[in-house]
Amino acid sequence: MPANERSKHITEGVARSPNRAMYYALGYEKGDFEKPMIGIANGHSTITPCNAGLQPLADAAVVAIKAAGGNPQLFGTPTISDGMAMGTEGMKYSLISREVIADCIETCVNGQWMDGVLVIGGCDKNMPGGMIAMARTNVPSIYVYGGTIKPGKWKGKDLSIVSSFEAVGSFMAGKMSEEDFEGIERHACPSTGSCGGMYTANTMSSAFEALGMSLMSSSTMANPDAEKIDSTAASARVLVEAVRKNIRPRDIITRKSIENAVALIMATGGSTNGVLHFLAIADAAEVEWKLEDFERVRRKVPVLCNLRPSGQYMAVDLHRVGGIPQVLKILLNAGLLHGDCLTITGRTLAEELAEIRDAPPAGQDIIRPIDKPLYKEGHLAILKGNLATGGAVAKITGLKNPVIKGPARVFDDEQSAMDAILSDKIRPGDVLILRYLGPKGGPGMPEMLAPTSAIIGRGLGESVGLITDGRFSGGTWGMVVGHVTPEAFEGGTIALVREGDMITIDARQQLLQLEVDEAEIDERRRNWKQPPPRYTRGVLAKFAKLAKSASEGAVTG
Repeated sequence: MPANERSKHITEGVARSPNRAMYYALGYEKGDFEKPMIGIANGHSTITPCNAGLQPLADAAVVAIKAAGGNPQLFGTPTISDGMAMGTEGMKYSLISREVIADCIETCVNGQWMDGVLVIGGCDKNMPGGMIAMARTNVPSIYVYGGTIKPGKWKGKDLSIVSSFEAVGSFMAGKMSEEDFEGIERHACPSTGSCGGMYTANTMSSAFEALGMSLMSSSTMANPDAEKIDSTAASARVLVEAVRKNIRPRDIITRKSIENAVALIMATGGSTNGVLHFLAIADAAEVEWKLEDFERVRRKVPVLCNLRPSGQYMAVDLHRVGGIPQVLKILLNAGLLHGDCLTITGRTLAEELAEIRDAPPAGQDIIRPIDKPLYKEGHLAILKGNLATGGAVAKITGLKNPVIKGPARVFDDEQSAMDAILSDKIRPGDVLILRYLGPKGGPGMPEMLAPTSAIIGRGLGESVGLITDGRFSGGTWGMVVGHVTPEAFEGGTIALVREGDMITIDARQQLLQLEVDEAEIDERRRNWKQPPPRYTRGVLAKFAKLAKSASEGAVTG
């Protein structure tokens, strides 16, 4: 039902219903029943610094919606801090929280028959969870990112949360003093806001600008800065106007706009999680978008931004030199974007970028020219082979040699792998296999930031491979391959790997191969038995039963 008809339906229904009394209890006046009801899905919580600074943004949205002639209705959404849950059983709830957030927003928007929704979020899964809900409900919507954290400082060097994880490996290897270890740990996160590199939160929020569902420049603002509140108020005003014009998410989220978003992810060196989440967003919007489409975009879009984890700079540095609009303008001028895509403002992407200069300021090395990129092709490669017949995702930037062939070191859980890394049982040339960590097997497809950071911290980032049916943090780099499909729990070939088997990771040929005779693999498959589920009740068990494969976005429906 169009938003204007939906609003009329609500108004007339409430006018004839005793439920009207309940609205008066909320402070409504008679004239308020003629105004659109705008939901504010507020992800504020004190669980994590990513979300601890969201309440002032929600407050600003309430004021702006009222001033623009709407009725704001505030409700909450949960969050899981990936950084805090990393390496624990709690990490299994991270991806699941994406689905829970989407379900919460859908439930409130449709259950209360709202005319529009403004979603405010900070931590990684807040963004895709909110966008999935927007696509499902298809009422006029806008996403407000809570903003990035500011860099930490220790002895003159910029820090992020990943600095702390990598410091563990260095300290345990005797390569870092206790003073520096504690200094990094205490100073890595100096303010509220989401992790400061082009990690998952900043990747998804930046992509939402390209998608057309967030205001330009909003994704690289720092949470503590006043401009973030101003941008939120502007977003609220734009949303009320979108309700009046009936501009809905599925008018904006199309195959062409998703291609724009993926092009932006490639250009900025964004997170592997962008693959998983845009598969899920496309599914919710009923847009045809497959794993192979990422590879198609990767081959034509260079990496322009010198950002962590593969580069040097932080999101606040990108903001200082023009932010996402500057990157988009370069891509648009190069013919790598669909400028005719509609945005939430009612203008096209090309119109939104019309006043953006063609090049960033001179003398900076954060955004490279299109003819002098950091890498000539995108960094998120889709690998296939007998070890991943349904596909896998590798981040291939920052490596001197994107090829490794070595003996498998097999682990059926994350902690065993961590113990082996920290006790110096992993040698250059080894290929770690971390399995039974997929959507069903984990369950929940936990991120492997702890082991990958420990590998980096011990100086093995260029010489050790890691393959998993789980996921990686946006802060991960190195010879790593995730999202292996079919996963081990479903009987994928990764479940059949034995200690010492030779494994090939070849990003140039996009190959992920178990170098074992096919007859032997078939024999192992006949003898394989699915393990019992790790959880039989609760949300983890529900997700394990419902989740599709990583190559389908690990969606639950």
